[in-house]
Amino acid sequence: MTSVGYSDDQLSSTPFTDYDTEGILCENHENFESMTLSHTVFYSLVFFLSLVGNSLVLWVLVKYESLESLTNVFILNLCLSDLVFSCLLPFWVVVHYYDWIFGEFFCKLLNMLFSISLYSSIIFLMVMTTHRYISVVHPLSNLGGHSCWSRVGIILGIWMASIMVSVPDTIFHTVLTDKSCDFSEPKWFLLSTYLHNLFFIFSLVVTLFCYVQILRTLFQSHTRRRHRTVRLIFTIVVAYFLSWAPYNMVLFLQTLVKLGYIQNCEVIKKLNYWEHICREFAFSHCCFNPVLYVFVGIKFRRHLKALCRQIWPSQWSLTSSPRSPRAFLYEDASFF
Repeated sequence: MTSVGYSDDQLSSTPFTDYDTEGILCENHENFESMTLSHTVFYSLVFFLSLVGNSLVLWVLVKYESLESLTNVFILNLCLSDLVFSCLLPFWVVVHYYDWIFGEFFCKLLNMLFSISLYSSIIFLMVMTTHRYISVVHPLSNLGGHSCWSRVGIILGIWMASIMVSVPDTIFHTVLTDKSCDFSEPKWFLLSTYLHNLFFIFSLVVTLFCYVQILRTLFQSHTRRRHRTVRLIFTIVVAYFLSWAPYNMVLFLQTLVKLGYIQNCEVIKKLNYWEHICREFAFSHCCFNPVLYVFVGIKFRRHLKALCRQIWPSQWSLTSSPRSPRAFLYEDASFF
C-alpha cells in the first residue's frame, strides 16, 4: 500500500517512502527536477480543489440537508476522509524537495492518517453501496432504517475499522538513515501492499454484487427517484475504483520487482514511470466527488444555487425562478 515517504533515486516508491530494489542496479536518467516541478503544481492544484470542493459539500450538507438520512451521513464522512487525504498532499510536495524533515513522530502520524483516509473511503463507499442495495432490493427489511444511535455506531465502527487496518503502516514506518520516512523492512511494504490489494478487491466484489442486484431490481420498476439516487452513488464508486485500480496494479507489480521475479531494467523503468502517472491519477480522487455532485446530483445543484443567491443576491435575483410545490413530493431523503 502507499504511504507518505518519497525518494527520487529509489526504484520503487510509495507516497512518503520508497525502496531500493535489492540486487538490481538500474541507471535512471529521468529528469527528476522537471518531474518534481510538475508534481508540485499538480498536487497543489488537487489540494486546493479538494479543500474548496469538499468544504463546500460539507457546508451544503449541514446547512440545507437533514442528517437523519444515513446516506447523507455517509457523504459527510466521505468528505471528511477526502479532506484528511488532501491535507497530506502539502507534506508530499515538501518531501519532494527536502526528503523527510518532520521527524519520527510525524512519520508515523502522517502515514497513519494517510492509511485511515484511504481505508475509510473504501469502507464508506462499500457500506453506502450495501445500504442502497438493502433499500432497493429489500425495501421492507428492517435493516433499511436506522435510529440515531445505530447511525453513530455504524460511523464509529467504520472509523475504528479503518484505524485498526492502518496499525501496521503506523507501527512499521520509521525515519531511515537516508532521511526518508519508510517501512523499516521491505517485508512490511509487501505485507501492506497485499493487505490493501485484498481489501480493494474484496470491496470491489461486494460493490459489483450489490449493483448487479440493484440494476436487476430497478429494471423491473419505474421509480425515477431510486434511479437518480443509485446513479450518483454508482458514479462515485466507479470514479473511485477507476482512479485507484491502475495504481494498485502497478504497486502489485512493484512487489514482484522486490521479490526478484522482475529483473529487466527496461521493465523496471517503465514501472517506475507509470507508478508516478498512476499515483497522480489516484491521488486526484479526493477532488472528484464534489464535481460529480454538481453534474449528477440534482438537489445538490439546487442547494448550491440557493447558497449562491444568499452570497450574491443581486446577481441571482433575476435568474431565479420558484419551484412548484409538487416537485418536493418526489424528493429523496438524501441530497442527490
